[in-house]
Amino acid sequence: MAERFRLTVAQLNPTVGDLAGNAQKAREAWQEARAAGAQMLALTEMFITGYQTQDLVRKPAFARAAMAAVEQLARDCAEGPAIGIGGPCLKDGRLYNAYYVLEGGKVAATVLKHHLPNTDVFDEKRIFTPSDVHGPYRVGPLRIGTPICEDSWHPDVCETLAETGAEILLVPNGSPYHREKLEVRINLMVARVVETGLPLVYLNMVGGQDDQVFDGASFVLNPGGHLMAQLPAFTEELRHIDFALTDEGWRAEKGSFAPQPDLWEADYHAMVLSLRDYLAKSGFRKVLLGLSGGIDSAIVAAIASDAIGAENVRCVMLPSAYTSAHSLEDATLVARALGCRLDTVPISGPQAAVGEALAGLFAGTEADLTEENVQSRLRGLLLMALSNKFGEMLLTTGNKSEVAVGYCTIYGDMNGGYNPIKDMYKTRVFETCRWRNATHRPWMKGPAGEVIPARVIEKPPSAELRPDQRDDDSLPPYEVLDAILQGLVDREASVADLVAEGQDRDTVKKVERLLYLSEYKRFQSAPGTRLTSRAFWLDRRYPIVNRWRDEG
Repeated sequence: MAERFRLTVAQLNPTVGDLAGNAQKAREAWQEARAAGAQMLALTEMFITGYQTQDLVRKPAFARAAMAAVEQLARDCAEGPAIGIGGPCLKDGRLYNAYYVLEGGKVAATVLKHHLPNTDVFDEKRIFTPSDVHGPYRVGPLRIGTPICEDSWHPDVCETLAETGAEILLVPNGSPYHREKLEVRINLMVARVVETGLPLVYLNMVGGQDDQVFDGASFVLNPGGHLMAQLPAFTEELRHIDFALTDEGWRAEKGSFAPQPDLWEADYHAMVLSLRDYLAKSGFRKVLLGLSGGIDSAIVAAIASDAIGAENVRCVMLPSAYTSAHSLEDATLVARALGCRLDTVPISGPQAAVGEALAGLFAGTEADLTEENVQSRLRGLLLMALSNKFGEMLLTTGNKSEVAVGYCTIYGDMNGGYNPIKDMYKTRVFETCRWRNATHRPWMKGPAGEVIPARVIEKPPSAELRPDQRDDDSLPPYEVLDAILQGLVDREASVADLVAEGQDRDTVKKVERLLYLSEYKRFQSAPGTRLTSRAFWLDRRYPIVNRWRDEG
């Protein structure tokens, strides 16, 4: 009878800083692995602390507490399968990103990360010390090599593990989502499998942490790049992977394949999961938002309803003298379709009071952007008052196009604790609304069917802060604006590059100017779901004060 090995992989959702809670999740997974006859349970990178910890893990007391939690887990799970779990390691005064192998009541092996990522949202060279490559460790009949996350993105670590006797590769990850990331991961891991001739288990965590979403989507490859199992995206999953010793070495047996979402569903699920986790991990159960009758607040209301249930979402309409009857009707239609509460708080009275208070100082001046911003700031004040009174987190609703060029009011419509559409350009918001109207999934807590009326999607966008106002009075049409922003932000293209692509130079220069001038607003903006590799925060770090402009 062929020799066999069962590995239980735990694609779970840890919480940063919750050492006891994360250890309990590990114990529960270990109990399931033991009941299934597994020889080893594998958890993800930095699981005991949650990920990313940023500078929290540099605090020696925290790192020591995490290590103590790992040692206690080893004692608690002495009789049964081994455990692989990520966590920090303080050694000789240096801090490492480690993967611990627990067996027989103690730490049987400690693998330290060699390659430290220092791009996009990662700054691990600032936090951790790189280690020499660790050789494989033995669990039962199997010699396992563990390249930790970034170590698998380079050929050297996996090749060294293969040369020193590894029979399979187990890759624990904290790999955050961005659009089309799964394809990148699979292509890289196929390269590692081809180079080493070894089976590979790619185990990724799941869940939201601040702006980042870890999307799971773990998978198993056999030599030749053959996909043998695929776990779902954005969902916790415990899966038993069986290996058998063949004449050609250890091979994974075929498992089940969870269908993977397309790009529209992946983005939407990322926004829902990140909001759900941000609220739960911050201690909030309910949200509120200003529902204007426009498309951005409508999609945020839908995301919130899908994340925590419409009964936990309060929508507030804050009309002024410039709010159209059409917008009032549209807000009502959206709230009714979703099943959310809708309150109406007119701002005409507060607006008149502010005008009266400032009348003496404003005497002799013409009404301008100042009076428009007062309206937005009054709405922000009233929404924050409701948030404080009822303990509901205020969601802000500005899309990436608006956030990029500052078409938003600081201390006004930018007020809020989280913004799920912060990294979604306006043109994608339109399509996402259409996608949500046509699609419903079991993980959505909101209702199926058309939840955003077609007229909300089709009407010209307007802030309604003055008579007959439209967004394209101040900005290029969103199709043009988004194409320019995707060049300037996502691709770091030059003005000359965009002009060569057919954009008008004056328009590009206007957008560039607004982009740089708005840095101070983004610095004070709420966090929001990262959907691309150039989101506003850790992906793109620009100075607030900056006089340089591209004159090419």
